[in-house]
Amino acid sequence: MSILNAIEERLPSLHPKERELADFLLSRPQEAVQMTISELALEAGSSTATVSRFCRTFHFQGFPDFKMKLAAELATQPAAAQYQDIVAGNPLQEIVAAITSNHLRSLTDTTNLLDLQQLRAAISALHAASRIDLYGVATSGMVAEDFFHKLIRIGKAAAVFSDHHLQLTSAASLTERDVAVGISYSGETLEIIDALRCAAERGATTISITKFGHTTLASDASIRLFTSSSEAGMRRGDMASRMAQLHVVDILFTGLVSEHFDEYVPRLERSFQTVRRYTGKEERNLP
Repeated sequence: MSILNAIEERLPSLHPKERELADFLLSRPQEAVQMTISELALEAGSSTATVSRFCRTFHFQGFPDFKMKLAAELATQPAAAQYQDIVAGNPLQEIVAAITSNHLRSLTDTTNLLDLQQLRAAISALHAASRIDLYGVATSGMVAEDFFHKLIRIGKAAAVFSDHHLQLTSAASLTERDVAVGISYSGETLEIIDALRCAAERGATTISITKFGHTTLASDASIRLFTSSSEAGMRRGDMASRMAQLHVVDILFTGLVSEHFDEYVPRLERSFQTVRRYTGKEERNLP
């Protein structure tokens, strides 16, 4: 499960008391979500201050927020559910079922991790932005490209960059009226970290989309959005993580248009009709 996986991944770097708390959560998550903060601290040999600090370490607003999201994850996922990797000679029927299961779980895990306050902050920043830079490489670059296509359909001044030098060149020209979005599943892609830091130095609002947990990119960003952190198999080609990132992008875009319906829907309609007029099947009278 995404939250528990993130805790397990971070376990070696935690302080001793936080590690004891993490061990308790990993071994008895169902019990933990039924406890008060005082009960959890007592059972885990910790303190309420340590529990609160632990929750903030993993980007939760506090223990109630952590408990609510962990409970939602536990309620929606079977205890034995795991992402399935590619294996030799799988029957096609099983491949279809495995990929579908991976994608559905990735979307569910990501939905449970979304922070509505951070989403609202991102939507407000995107709406107010004079210009939006989108940074991503490899698979995350494809997601950035998808977001770019959506934004230009509603008339936002957006640009997407996968080349490191161009990312930095563009970021250097941003201002406090602009937004930079860095997309990286690992949250440790150096090119994206550099670009977002450069954008922040120029005063731009920075938004990160990374896997859940402690990452450099998320730590540097002013607005942090997280996706499922459970895709570990190297043979899947980042399929589930890509779906999770696209899920977040779709939510941002839909929220943006929904909250400013009268402004953006006419632009969507105009772009749709323009593309249809110039690329439609009807015969065109060309010189």
